[in-house]
Amino acid sequence: MARRRHSNRRHRRGGSGFLYKLLSVLVISGAIIAAMTLFFRVDEIVIVGQERYTADEIRTATGVEIGDNLFLLNRSEVAKRITEQLPYIQSSRINPKAPDTLFIEVEECGTPLAVVQDGFAWLVSPGGKIVDQLEAAEAENYGVIDGVALLAPSVGTRMTLATEFTAQQSGLFSLLSALDEQNMMGDVDGIHLEDLGVLSMDYAGRFRVLLHYDADFDLKMKSLKAILARDEIQDNMTGTFDMRRDDGKVNLIPNRR
Repeated sequence: MARRRHSNRRHRRGGSGFLYKLLSVLVISGAIIAAMTLFFRVDEIVIVGQERYTADEIRTATGVEIGDNLFLLNRSEVAKRITEQLPYIQSSRINPKAPDTLFIEVEECGTPLAVVQDGFAWLVSPGGKIVDQLEAAEAENYGVIDGVALLAPSVGTRMTLATEFTAQQSGLFSLLSALDEQNMMGDVDGIHLEDLGVLSMDYAGRFRVLLHYDADFDLKMKSLKAILARDEIQDNMTGTFDMRRDDGKVNLIPNRR
């Protein structure tokens, strides 16, 4: 009997110990939450990386107010509001910095190209996002994408081609990404998609580049950039780069003078 009573006392002490630990955890957690609620409030919003938009425009787009709790902010929602309201911003990183600063780093879209349709020029970023709507006449200030039709274009949305251009859409997005990666978008004069067998690009005001729609565009653009940097490519040279060969070799067909 004595042994049994001793065992019961140990069981009760063990149960009390567990409850004590649980209550301690709850009290500490409550204290932490209370501290985060009472303190760590946004007093300053620091913006970096912007060129097209002002810091105030970006602060307004965040929807964050001075006094909001720094660590209870929904970062993904803040980033979403920025890219939706400011189309030229491609992405943003939201970083709370204790005790009272919200640090936001934005990345703006690279050089856009224009798709002229229904009297408007829709500007498309290298990431495939429609960033602006201009009058068709203003397209002359941009490289163009032609041979396809946009499906329900709207600023701030991803460019979508009409269903009959599905094959071209995949190749186009891959090409734009590769051009942006190599910092080549600014020299693109036009991308032509009317031929279902061959994608062609006018580049640097002097060359036409021929590619397959399923090409390894990252590799092709690295190759093109390297070729154009060679000494034998003279400043007055014009012609066509045929990059459709599977073995990776490039044929340069000079224009006849």
